[in-house]
Amino acid sequence: MSEIPGTASGVVWQSNPPGSIYDYIRVASFSIGPDGLVDQWSRRAVELFGVPVDEAMGKDPVEAFLPRELRERGHRRIAEILDGKEWTGLVPFRIPGQGRPHGIAEMYVMPSETRTGDRAALCIVVDVRALRQIETDLAASQAIFGQSPFGFLLFGTDLTVQRANQRFATVFGGSADDHRGRTVHDYLARPEADRLTAALKRVLETGESVTELQIIGAPPGSTDRRHWSINLYRVHSGSGRPIGVAGLGIDVTRRHNAAREAASARRNLALLNEAGARIGNSLDLEATARELLDVAVPGFCDLASVDLYQGLLTGDEAPPGRWGSPQDVGYGAGSAELRRVAFASAVSDAPVELRSVPGGCEDGSVELGSVHRYPFNSPCASALRTGRVRTVPGPEGSLVQSTLTVPMVAHDTVVGLVQFSRAKGSEPFGERDRALAVELAARAAVCIDNARLYRREHERALILQRSLLPPGDPEAAGLDIACRYLPGNAATEVGGDWFDVIELPGHRTALVIGDVMGRGLRAAVAMGELRTAVRTLAQLDLEPAEVLSHLDEIARGLGAPAGAQTSGRAHKTRGPELAEVYLATCVYAVYDPVTRRCTFANAGHLPPVLVEPGERAMLLDVPPGMPLGVGGEPFEEVEVELPEGALLALYTDGLVESRDHPLDEGMNAFRRALTEPGRPALEDVCDHVLNTLDTGHGQDDIALLMARIQGLPAEAVGDWSLPREPRSVGKARELARGQLTAWDLEPLVDTVELLVSELVTNALRYGEGDIRLRLLRDRTLVCEVWDSGLVQPRRRRARDTDEGGRGLQLVGLLSAAWGSRRTHRGKTVWFELPLPDGDNNAEPTVEQLLSMF
Repeated sequence: MSEIPGTASGVVWQSNPPGSIYDYIRVASFSIGPDGLVDQWSRRAVELFGVPVDEAMGKDPVEAFLPRELRERGHRRIAEILDGKEWTGLVPFRIPGQGRPHGIAEMYVMPSETRTGDRAALCIVVDVRALRQIETDLAASQAIFGQSPFGFLLFGTDLTVQRANQRFATVFGGSADDHRGRTVHDYLARPEADRLTAALKRVLETGESVTELQIIGAPPGSTDRRHWSINLYRVHSGSGRPIGVAGLGIDVTRRHNAAREAASARRNLALLNEAGARIGNSLDLEATARELLDVAVPGFCDLASVDLYQGLLTGDEAPPGRWGSPQDVGYGAGSAELRRVAFASAVSDAPVELRSVPGGCEDGSVELGSVHRYPFNSPCASALRTGRVRTVPGPEGSLVQSTLTVPMVAHDTVVGLVQFSRAKGSEPFGERDRALAVELAARAAVCIDNARLYRREHERALILQRSLLPPGDPEAAGLDIACRYLPGNAATEVGGDWFDVIELPGHRTALVIGDVMGRGLRAAVAMGELRTAVRTLAQLDLEPAEVLSHLDEIARGLGAPAGAQTSGRAHKTRGPELAEVYLATCVYAVYDPVTRRCTFANAGHLPPVLVEPGERAMLLDVPPGMPLGVGGEPFEEVEVELPEGALLALYTDGLVESRDHPLDEGMNAFRRALTEPGRPALEDVCDHVLNTLDTGHGQDDIALLMARIQGLPAEAVGDWSLPREPRSVGKARELARGQLTAWDLEPLVDTVELLVSELVTNALRYGEGDIRLRLLRDRTLVCEVWDSGLVQPRRRRARDTDEGGRGLQLVGLLSAAWGSRRTHRGKTVWFELPLPDGDNNAEPTVEQLLSMF
């Protein structure tokens, strides 16, 4: 029973107060009269034994409730009790009329007296099973509460601590009883205490539990911040009345730190993955530095800058510096010269440049793009010398909390310095951050060093390629020549495009354009070898198809290792190393200004374009053939007569093809650009084509060779046929003299008469068929003697006893050049003389002439 003050009588007795122990312990009472029969039977006895009052009253309890085998002892106990003896013990009992098993009751029997003085007994019975269960639950509760490794608090309805366990007292000091009556504000800082108080109120009011409430605080006398995970739930009495809130706290500091480390590791891994994807996409040094900062800011730091050695940026061959070698990098008064190439900031009020980096790294501010030095004793200079990262704290009053000064090292070579800074309020740099900073700097350094090496190779390849192109403005008889070469940019490397203009005997000209497939120095070298081979083959005066056939063999030989054999079939090698295959396309054309006929042969190249006066540009139908280096297929020739004033264009695919435009679209645009009127000068036409076409902005090399047809006029050609008889020698001299006189070239008459006489004599003696004499006047004078014989003249040194054999020696001595070539109907022997106003007009000396005899 409990008292409730405030009633009219002052006290009210409740028969079943909420939360009473009787809600948990099964207790019943009954009394036995002087006759040993039940004379009182309580309601709880009804509940415990399951026997109604009318069935229990007046019954012998021994006979009614005890098993048969215990009844004799029961009667003796009842007699002793009625004699005034108390008794306590365990009594098994059965429940009449029910199939329930026997129970065990702990019975307390106290003697009593009636009003008449007769002896009776009062019996109190407790269900032992319920009692033992309560004892077990209490022991378990005490064990869990006292031995739990987790902190436990029981808050009352006024949110004060009603009970704390020993684990909580171990963390916050004192004994468990010392914490009674305290509130959460006695343990936590105000913000965290207010948050926990609000959670307690919500749980008490709503009954909804709170799990994993994260609280941060520090135990008394400690500066270590601890992280706790709090679980809250409302506690009820046996009748369901809320009596408080229980709180279970778990120290999750280690778990929090581990999660933070895991998050940091994931962030670092993500940064490294991003760095691998974003850094080094270009072969530009400064662009690579900016890509590094794009990754680092703000994902890793708040401010960052990159300095590269000035020598690296200017293309010095020597590496900027090595670890521990001050003399290599120019240390004396300080570091070698560096240039600030990149800066990034995630701080809104940060300066444009990184000013006054802590530790004296910089003297004043460093503008982006400026060249500077670090003082010798500064952390930056030390990092550059040793190749090791330095952590520099931020000065007082600066927005910078700390700075990681990281040398950029690639292949044991320091190429620059990167500085990562975090503003105040950010998390300080840790060891994991230092390792990440070194890794980011190293990745960028390797990309920068690769860009440096690539740029050097690109420049060398470009120098080589330019050195192999025709010097100056090529000249050709009967042609107006204009040409352009544009190398690919640094990102695409130098290619193997080339063109050439080769003078051939008889004022003929070979026009060549080609493209070695591939990029870089190897492609440029292969191009140079092919170009040299073309010039060599051109001097043999072979037909265009023959030239390409020989070039095909040479191209296959370029990729063959030493000692490998090549044949008409595709080249194969045996051994551990595979040969590198060089493929190239080429157009070889020979133009004769006398006939204005041009013979083409094509090895897989784009077709030539011809623009006739007043007509639209058209593609010449030249069979493409297979690229050089494939082998196995012959090349075809096509002869085309070119009209006077026509425009012939040879080009490489970089002019008409790009990633953004298909070949057909580029070809159509090229043809339109060639036919636009108003540009009579060939150089202007070249410029217009390059400015009009979308050439891909350096995606590939571009070679363009254009020629305007200007055939030799009829008055510049002398052509005669001579019968095969001795008097033709004199006739040839007479014809030559007359033609030279008509051309006002009298200073050459004697020499030409002598050399023509020798060539016609050789044709009569060693040749076959009729003889043809032709004189051509252009920038030089060319004389040709044709016959049907196939045997080529061979110059030899005549012995003293020989009567002849000195004619070709005389031709070689008196002419600027001479030679012979095969034709479709025989051979042609020719010589060339400079015109009188030329630079090579020196007459042979008497000693030179006498030396032949």
